Amino acid sequence: MTTWLMTLAGFHANDSSFTARRISAIRAKLARGETVYLAGLGLPGTHNSGVALVEVTQAHGPRLIVNNEEERFSGDKHTTQYPRAALDALRGTLQEMGRDIADIDAWLTSWDYPDLLGTLVRSVVEEFPESLKLLRTRNSVSFDARRLEQMTRSPKLLRKQFGLASRVPLLMMPHHDNHAWFSFAASPFPDDEPVAIAVLDGTGDLGSVSTYVAQRGTMQKLFCNDSVFDSLGAFYSVISSTQGGWTWLSSEGRYMGAAAWGDMDRATNPYYARLKAVLDFGADGAIRLNRAMGNWYCDPFDHPYKQPLIDILGEPLRPDQLWNPDAVLRVEDIQHRPDTQDRLDKAAATQLVFEDAMIHVVDHLLRATGARRLVLTGGGALNALGNMRLLEHFNAAWFAKAQKRDATLHLWVPPTPGDPGVTVGAAWMFAHLLGAPRGAPMSHAFYCGAAPAHNDVTAALEADDIASMPVGDISTPDGLRDVADLMAFMVAQSGIIALYQGAAETGPRALGHRSILANPCDPLTRERLNERVKYREAIRPLAPMATLEAALEYFELQDGASDANYNAYNYMVLTAHAKAHARKTIPAVIHADGTGRIQIVCEEDDPLTHAYLKALGRHIGVELSVNTSFNVAGPIAQTPAQAVDTLRRSKGLDVVILVADDGTAFAAWHGGERDSGRFTSWLEEWKRARP
Repeated sequence: MTTWLMTLAGFHANDSSFTARRISAIRAKLARGETVYLAGLGLPGTHNSGVALVEVTQAHGPRLIVNNEEERFSGDKHTTQYPRAALDALRGTLQEMGRDIADIDAWLTSWDYPDLLGTLVRSVVEEFPESLKLLRTRNSVSFDARRLEQMTRSPKLLRKQFGLASRVPLLMMPHHDNHAWFSFAASPFPDDEPVAIAVLDGTGDLGSVSTYVAQRGTMQKLFCNDSVFDSLGAFYSVISSTQGGWTWLSSEGRYMGAAAWGDMDRATNPYYARLKAVLDFGADGAIRLNRAMGNWYCDPFDHPYKQPLIDILGEPLRPDQLWNPDAVLRVEDIQHRPDTQDRLDKAAATQLVFEDAMIHVVDHLLRATGARRLVLTGGGALNALGNMRLLEHFNAAWFAKAQKRDATLHLWVPPTPGDPGVTVGAAWMFAHLLGAPRGAPMSHAFYCGAAPAHNDVTAALEADDIASMPVGDISTPDGLRDVADLMAFMVAQSGIIALYQGAAETGPRALGHRSILANPCDPLTRERLNERVKYREAIRPLAPMATLEAALEYFELQDGASDANYNAYNYMVLTAHAKAHARKTIPAVIHADGTGRIQIVCEEDDPLTHAYLKALGRHIGVELSVNTSFNVAGPIAQTPAQAVDTLRRSKGLDVVILVADDGTAFAAWHGGERDSGRFTSWLEEWKRARP
């Protein structure tokens, strides 16, 4: 019934006759040597709506052109609204290519909505009567039932937005299949031997944990847990929110950072052994929620704990307490709030249990497939510390015992493992169904929106409270080298600058196109940046970006992440242990547990940022920088106007370097009474010091 109703609304299942006809027609087009364009859609109702455009040829397979996240344009983080602005930006990209909306051959959704609804209904029935409370839950941070009606009208909304003659048919693609195929296809792994794929998610349309194996151009699903409640993502989100004091989708990364300040030893952590009982580690790699302890399967927000879990962790914070300064976990309280260390130990225990669950799933998957290569994706794969633990656990000794061979785990995580990447996945999976080859591996993530036009940059700088001037042109080798050297010179003076260039990064990490940069050698950088620039908790670490040479010098990069010139370290999805001398040399980017969530920058992918790192080597002796996202309490700055507004709201940010699409680089800083004089002083000093 649901499938029939969705078909009437313009949604078509991937195994429907309509979709089969569409696949046949597009295959014929590819066979004629024509180029095909596919659009992947994240629609209203679920978090991180947006649109991706993928170009497909029979010779080369899919190529990602843009992945526009609606939150970047609207300013509504993790938005569940119709992606109108992202679609408008898509139309602009097509026009620049000499194309039109009508040139899109298929529109793919990132969820199979009848399956999702069926899974939700089945879950409520299976957990009856406790689950009746779920029917009163209209929305959460990641799911907004109020927008589901808007989702069903999306074919009509697309027709109206683009002035088309008829509504746009939408082909529904399975959520976890999208995650899995794209993440594998974009990986550096060849498929001459089995590649294991694990999707660890908050939820999908059929379940929350799925596993696959890929080899010789095909992908086979091995397992789906068929449950939205037996979810590792939900486990971490609920505990991190109700113990840390932040909302879902904001709590997880913060709590992972907090864990480093707690007791990360399984033998001595006072909560770990008891908390582990909240998950049942079953046969065949299955994980189930212990419903005698966790209550989020029926009441995830108001009463998420049952008494045995309350006995371990204490009462959960209520929804109305979140983001309250008295509730939010702060390591700066450790000297004058007696329970802070206790709360940090709870964070560490939560991280340890999550790592155990990851290992349990992957252990069975590797044994079942005989694989030594693993692609990890889904929202759970954003746990960079857990990803590192997988590399450590599945070592030569494990492979010798479990697979009777000399091997170690090789791991890759895409830059967009969560739902901002599943729009790409829908188009990539459909290209696979068309019979196209898998496409080229990813090496960077600069796909959100387009490079800023010169006129848009200059218009944004026409503000009374902002001072600005051109400082160079990166379109020439000498100009690029000069701008990079000026940036490094300012950072060497302990300046805090932002770099805004090109298309933005897709995914939750800033990687050099929308980044705030600072001196890693200055021990005061973390405090200064967290307090005066980002206005965020001291609990959160600062990430290092580095040339490959510097990364190898200061961090223990693992052989299991070395494929394609250490590509797995390009996206800040994997932590690494710092070497002994690193804490003294680069203290700002070494976290409390002695790790750094590293990003390696390649010259061919980001010439300006790479040149900046090389210039830092000349000025401070290390080709390594602090890197954090260019935002203040909101999404990463997308447009020049947003970049200027972020400067305006950040009193400790000294300079923003904005690079227009023609290569012109501008410096912007606080004007009028807020002008500290630092930038103009640095500029004159830099000019005098140049050879």
